[in-house]
Amino acid sequence: MKAFFSKLSQALMLPIALLPAAGIMLGIGGSFTNQSMIDAYQISILQNGTVLNNFLQVMTAAGDVVFGNIPLLFALAIAIGFARAEKGSAALAAAISYLVMNVAIAKTLAVSGMVDGNTVVLMGTHYAGILGDILGISNTLSMGVFGGLIAGGFTVLLHNKYHDVVLPDYLGFFAGARFVPIISAFAALFYGIALVFIWPYIGAVFGSIGAALGDMTASGHGYIASFIFGIVERSLIPVGLHHVFYLPLWQTEIGGTAHIAGHVVKGTQNIFFASLASGDYSQFSSTNFMTGKFPFMMFGLPAAAYAMYTLADDANKKVAGGLLFSIALTAFLTGITEPIEFTFLFLSAPLYYLIHVPLAGISFMLMDLLNVKVGMTFSGGFIDFSLFGMLPGLTGTANNWYYIPIVGAFYAPIYFFLFRWYIVKFDVKTPGRKGSAIAVVSKKDFHAAKAAEKSGSSDTQVDAMIEALGGADNINDVDACITRLRISVKDGSKVLGNDHWTQELGAKGLVKVGDTAIQAIYGAQAAKYKAAINSKLGR
Repeated sequence: MKAFFSKLSQALMLPIALLPAAGIMLGIGGSFTNQSMIDAYQISILQNGTVLNNFLQVMTAAGDVVFGNIPLLFALAIAIGFARAEKGSAALAAAISYLVMNVAIAKTLAVSGMVDGNTVVLMGTHYAGILGDILGISNTLSMGVFGGLIAGGFTVLLHNKYHDVVLPDYLGFFAGARFVPIISAFAALFYGIALVFIWPYIGAVFGSIGAALGDMTASGHGYIASFIFGIVERSLIPVGLHHVFYLPLWQTEIGGTAHIAGHVVKGTQNIFFASLASGDYSQFSSTNFMTGKFPFMMFGLPAAAYAMYTLADDANKKVAGGLLFSIALTAFLTGITEPIEFTFLFLSAPLYYLIHVPLAGISFMLMDLLNVKVGMTFSGGFIDFSLFGMLPGLTGTANNWYYIPIVGAFYAPIYFFLFRWYIVKFDVKTPGRKGSAIAVVSKKDFHAAKAAEKSGSSDTQVDAMIEALGGADNINDVDACITRLRISVKDGSKVLGNDHWTQELGAKGLVKVGDTAIQAIYGAQAAKYKAAINSKLGR
């Protein structure tokens, strides 16, 4: 199960990687077409009807269409991520399956007379809020990302079974990969019909969870949900399963439901961006499972990096500072915190779980108590903070964005002194401290590595990584998310341990999930190494 969810998390990173670009379009377009802002600052070139205003409205719509079609993107991602071969054919089959499934649902509801206004009537019970329009298909079931996961999942099962099927000669044209979209479409017809009689009950369960969270928020206890979310989300970071945990809250009714601009919007992230596009933040709750990331990602963890720098040996301070400054800046700007988190996680697990994780949970709780309403694309760095917090706040949105730097100003010294105290108290050998070799790379070594890269001999690193994975024959699949190489191997016992990867191969750490799933943390270099390894393996 761990290996499966690790693979699922890896697959879902493909559509998630699109969200920052779409979010920037929405952030800029939505903020600068906000009529309150235009009137307040009397900016004539932004007035309705001007060329710039028209362009910004187009930009807003372009960003909005990505968030509006995330279920389809998830269907494609599941097919690409789990298909063993012919991934392009699998993606096409998933798209067809998603369309056929929704048409089958809509037509079954219509011909069965199960639609009453905006509700579905099943066994005499009315189920409200589960109908929607998807890709031009009216009155289909609004299943959110679960619809994409269902279509993608069935497609992968059929693809992996039939992508190399052999048919009689007179049907040979339809054999192999061409057979997959055909059988997937027929399958979608039948499970689409079945979902009409199944999903209303499932949707009701999800809706009740969302309603419970809403009631908790309305009664003034939403901060409890926020605190628990922060604890669990950060605790799952080491095994790479945090995406699987938070995505249902961000993308489905489990995270809440709102009526915005005449549409029912489900999931806290979707509600935020619909609010941003429409300029109406009234339905965006401070129990949003996003805002709590900003204080510890922008201020807390960089301060922890500075604490580690101050404790490095004098001889190693310059080199350790280069490493720690780069990963602190990455955390501050982008909210990609795994490089810095894994720097101390593998040196001292209590430092991560007993200090960092509780502080993260408290950060979520504080943002909720202070009614801060700032969303994000995938993480809580300064880029998202400025686009989705500060900019809307300065242009008339009552989102209380200014509490983020205020809380951050307290979080920075708390992280600094707690980390410094713990490292000294328990003698943790953080980068450059007491002869630690983790960050010690000489100037000569650096220039030698650059020269090797230019001469084309940098293949040595890739060869060493393949050998550390047990050799080419032991590797099933190599992929990458934002910060991790995610590798599926045949025999996990052949993979060399964490010390080898951190000391010899430059990784921040190695995680084994189950017997066959390996995660090597390389930060922003993960995608580069994925491409290099696959090229070496001829894939």
